[in-house]
Amino acid sequence: MDVTDQSFEHEVISYPGPVLVDCWAPWCGPCKMVAPVLDQLAMEYRGRVKIAKLNVDENPATASRYGIRSIPTMLIFKKGTQIDKLVGALPKEEIEGHLARAF
Repeated sequence: MDVTDQSFEHEVISYPGPVLVDCWAPWCGPCKMVAPVLDQLAMEYRGRVKIAKLNVDENPATASRYGIRSIPTMLIFKKGTQIDKLVGALPKEEIEGHLARAF
């Protein structure tokens, strides 16, 4: 699901379960590499984890608020609080290891 500056509070902060936010941009090569991994995780964790995408070019306020300096960056939230930040096109197993802390 896509989130924006306007929907971030409702879709991520107010969401009661774990959320992984993929901060990306259309021109980012590594972002395109990690996208299929996140799609796979979204299917595997359906109903347990929300996977959201934030286009940093179109949503600069949220990107700035969370200090996104390079992309891809993945933010993991638990009960509205950021608990982890991953930077780079990481392998699925590494992302899953960080995501496990949200349970």
